[in-house]
Amino acid sequence: MLSEFELIARYFTRPSAPDSRTALGVGDDCALLTPAPGMQLAVSTDMLVAGRHFFPEVDPLTLGHKCLAVNLSDLAAMGAHPIAFTLALALPEAREEWLAPFAQGMLTLADEHGCELVGGDTTKGPLTISITVFGEIPFNQALRRDAAKAGDDIWVSGTLGDARLALAAYRQELVLDAEAHQKAALRMHQPYPRLALGMALRGIAHAAIDISDGLAGDLGHILHRSGVGGQLDVDALPAGAVLQQQAPDLRRRFALSGGDDYELCFTAPAARRKQVQAAADHAATAVTRIGQIEAHSGLRLVTGDGQPLALTPTSFDHFTS
Repeated sequence: MLSEFELIARYFTRPSAPDSRTALGVGDDCALLTPAPGMQLAVSTDMLVAGRHFFPEVDPLTLGHKCLAVNLSDLAAMGAHPIAFTLALALPEAREEWLAPFAQGMLTLADEHGCELVGGDTTKGPLTISITVFGEIPFNQALRRDAAKAGDDIWVSGTLGDARLALAAYRQELVLDAEAHQKAALRMHQPYPRLALGMALRGIAHAAIDISDGLAGDLGHILHRSGVGGQLDVDALPAGAVLQQQAPDLRRRFALSGGDDYELCFTAPAARRKQVQAAADHAATAVTRIGQIEAHSGLRLVTGDGQPLALTPTSFDHFTS
């Protein structure tokens, strides 16, 4: 059985890269980070709990990827560039056959984005993973939730709803064939943070948020913080490849309210549509225009032909769901 310090040394301690922002990493009481001149730190924390955020028996390789991806997605929503993260890990037991793939999944994604593990904590307890991620962003260029303006277009990246569809199949709420379930489950277990798009939208978009609890609910945070309302064309929502094969009512519901998408929802002036598309092309990420910000409060849902849609969107809440 590994000790706490053997565990850290074997799986989570690596040398810093030559261009690292880390002056001091794993092994001391605190890490020391040095942001570039003219940059602000962007900091976000997410906690994943077994049985609540992921199935306890999930593949540790994909879990390692996801636990960092959901944090990097928060940086993407702000337009920040990742520089480092810390990991707090509670484990029922220190099993090498679990730790090795978990660390591989997490650190492979970290290396892809130049995000260095600089510290954290380990303890024995119910499987819980808490990550704090650090990014940097030029002063006054963050994509904040409170910056949407009436007349802005509403956009979304990628596709929506396949993760929720996979969860429904796991819960036996519906039946998918094995191939379809496996394809949808990739979106649930291995989301990809839209960091390149977030950075490309700096100076173009007004407000942004990552979609973790469902489009309608997360867009609602932008509307509330910005003091505006919005209209969504539900038929314009880009449903995932597997969800597209489902009945229209289910497709609308899961694209609108499904969680675990980790795409970006953002607003930008209508006059900047070409710039938005150029930013998306630069980031090699598809984007879809799905609605418009309005001056009066509330979220109005319409069909493709502009007719009001009597559909009550939901959003995930940890204490009511």
